[in-house]
Amino acid sequence: MTRDMVKRAKHGRAAHHWRRDVVELAAMFTAVAVADGVANLIGHGPDGPALLVVSSVVLAATAGFHTWWSRRHGHAPPAGDTGARPGSIEPQAGPDDVAPRSADAVGGESTLWRMRTTVRDEPGALAALCTALAGHRIDILSLQAHPLGETAVDEFLLRAPGTLSSAELTRAVALAGGTGTWIERADAHDLVDAPTRVLGLATRTALDAAELPLALRQLLGRCTIRTLPATAPGGGRGADTVPVEGVLEDTVMRLRAPEGGVLTVERPYLPFTPTEFARARALVELDARLGPRVPVGTDVLTLPEGNPITVRRADPGDLKAAKAMHERCSARTLSLRYHGPVGDADRYLNHLLSPRFGRTLAVQTASGRIVGLGHLLWDGDETEVALLVEDEWQRRGIGAELLGRLVAMARDAGCESVYAVTQASNTGMVAAMRGLGLPLDYQIEEGTLVITARLEKTSAGSRLPYDAQRRAVEQYDGSAARD
Repeated sequence: MTRDMVKRAKHGRAAHHWRRDVVELAAMFTAVAVADGVANLIGHGPDGPALLVVSSVVLAATAGFHTWWSRRHGHAPPAGDTGARPGSIEPQAGPDDVAPRSADAVGGESTLWRMRTTVRDEPGALAALCTALAGHRIDILSLQAHPLGETAVDEFLLRAPGTLSSAELTRAVALAGGTGTWIERADAHDLVDAPTRVLGLATRTALDAAELPLALRQLLGRCTIRTLPATAPGGGRGADTVPVEGVLEDTVMRLRAPEGGVLTVERPYLPFTPTEFARARALVELDARLGPRVPVGTDVLTLPEGNPITVRRADPGDLKAAKAMHERCSARTLSLRYHGPVGDADRYLNHLLSPRFGRTLAVQTASGRIVGLGHLLWDGDETEVALLVEDEWQRRGIGAELLGRLVAMARDAGCESVYAVTQASNTGMVAAMRGLGLPLDYQIEEGTLVITARLEKTSAGSRLPYDAQRRAVEQYDGSAARD
């Protein structure tokens, strides 16, 4: 916006300049002198009429050229135009009235990328990399540098034009001196700065021991997390081989597990940085100091026939009650659940009830008897769901209730899918999975059926389909009579 336009917007009238008046007055005197000379020439010369015609043609051509030139330069943007345009002199809406235009609205669609590359730890190396990114109209949203002696690992969160592919971005980084470049798509969750994200993960870990594997996975990206016993059979690694401060070996980190043993985190595609190792170790130490814990909370529901039940989180303290439920279950029910000898069912409970390996929901009657268990198990980078309902309480909607809650937990934990291992003859489990209303994949191997439900198409703010299909299972007031 020119200075004249600013003054017009401010005072409501054009600014007055004496230099313009002088130029206009000089032009007027010049025009009068030229007109007097032309009149004398036409009146006293022999070719006066022809000269008059030629003068009129020249004047018309000059006027046409002046009009074309004024329009062309009056509407063309100035050199170095960045796309900004003068605003209207009408009153403009404030920031609360109109949402600001994003970069996407001005320059087309954009893509978020998470990128890690290695550069030499010397002056100008990072500047050259940033200059190369700017040359491709890439906006650096966040940057973390991890010095490693002669080199440094730089982590970027980038917003790039939607037309720029990952291969082109990697090539530009390589030409600027970056090596070992790793890149993947990012989303809005990555816009949170690292300290805030780590504090959030620490809070979740402090509230629930089952959150530790999820917190590590969200902190480190796609990785495999395993827990080995303190004394591994066959001379394998145990707690004695891992120092208190842990061990970092390129793409593998080993830490002392809070309950004893070794916690192994592996990410084959990308080495861990010392910063990532320190953050992971801090989360594990926080979990160890707080000890075993499960959030307190129950939902009391009423089954269609009127019996009240309570759904709550289970922990190792429920081991005795869970074994008693096993004794009341038929051999077929235990076989469908554990896919092995019925006599071995009890030995799985220590693992299933431990919050280190997932989350367990228990269904309890008003008299305190456990009649159903639902498990959400962290299996490496996958998630398994499993159900067990006592025979006398089957076909009352308990399995569907448990499964819906477990899938909701998995979705809240950021899981993309859950799978259930069962048999084709287990019609109850198959019906419960189909009742979720989610995309399902089926695989059958040697009589074993694996059903995978994909969660990525379920929006974060929507409710799962099972909420609308509870078959009259309603919220129950805890003051109801006991059975």
